[in-house]
Amino acid sequence: MDRQRSEHPTTEPDPAEQEGSVPAEGGDGDGREAPAGQRTDTERRTRRRRLLRRTALALALLLVVPVLGAALALRLNYTGDLAEGTHTRNRDAIWLGHAWVDGRKKDADVKALARRLQGTGIRDLYVHAGPLEHDGTLPASAYPRARWLIAAVHREIPAVRVQAWLGDKLATEDDDGLRLSRPATREAVVDSTRRILATGFDGAHFDLEPLHSGDRNYLTLLDALHRLTRAHDAPLSVAAHQIDPLPAIHSVAGALTGHPKWWSQAFFGEVARRVDQIAVMSYDTAMPLESLYGGYVAQQTSLALEVTPPGTDLLMGLPFFHDNTIGHRAAAETVPAAVRGVRLGLSRTDADRPAFGVALYVDFAATEGDWTAYEEGWVR
Repeated sequence: MDRQRSEHPTTEPDPAEQEGSVPAEGGDGDGREAPAGQRTDTERRTRRRRLLRRTALALALLLVVPVLGAALALRLNYTGDLAEGTHTRNRDAIWLGHAWVDGRKKDADVKALARRLQGTGIRDLYVHAGPLEHDGTLPASAYPRARWLIAAVHREIPAVRVQAWLGDKLATEDDDGLRLSRPATREAVVDSTRRILATGFDGAHFDLEPLHSGDRNYLTLLDALHRLTRAHDAPLSVAAHQIDPLPAIHSVAGALTGHPKWWSQAFFGEVARRVDQIAVMSYDTAMPLESLYGGYVAQQTSLALEVTPPGTDLLMGLPFFHDNTIGHRAAAETVPAAVRGVRLGLSRTDADRPAFGVALYVDFAATEGDWTAYEEGWVR
């Protein structure tokens, strides 16, 4: 390039390219400089647009990067070797619907159930005998055929225990439901359990939802219930929420949505120390892929094993249902993925633990494929 020409251009620069000069907004493109006031407003809007774009990008990164990182961690958690012997310990359970105690089921159904359970690891039946009234009472009319069912099961499947599955909606997130904060309500729940045991049930299984982490009234109720069940030499069992997959995420979820969903690991341990069985409802996870769901179950299994006393049976739930909702994708939450996740968590944390099993939810929605996956993957 000719040095003289580069240092002394023969044409004037475009005014729009000069420092501090911008084209007039809405101008005709002739390069004339905008008035000073209008130029300042335009620069201000330009800076605002740039700030908004940068803020949007930062927020996207803050949201996307942790999600991708969590997904990668769950996917990796679904890999690895399975320890030898991570199969049934013959302490498994299944939730059974209300039809078993309201007159719809007959002797033939019990015989069919006996055939279905033969050769599996199922020891406990959680039979829906509720729900409780919001004041904690339970009318005998809710389970009119309970004595027939208990006698029939003991006759056809003598090694299996029949527990009464009791529950209710809690008034933790709206005004409708059972209030554990009321001593009279807790006393009524204990009295209802006393009547259930007098009917002949072998134990009591409670599922109270939504139950927020740290609820001391729930722990007080469990203490009273356990004194009662021990006096009757009967197991006390509970269905448990999932454990925080990230530290204190139940607090964050509670603040943002009003529905904490998870329990802290410490609270899970407090519950587990007060019961004979604790069954994790390890489904309805909103996981989009089978591998992520399996990795999540593996993590939940390890977290639960770390804080469940050796004398308490820990059961991990298997999804024997196929709804498609916001919280549950049937194609992702499969029995094979859950079983592998359970075995991975058990392998990594406490492979030889005897007080361990799986719980199948629920009998009336199960398919042959669900039963086959349970038997081939866990029972063997």
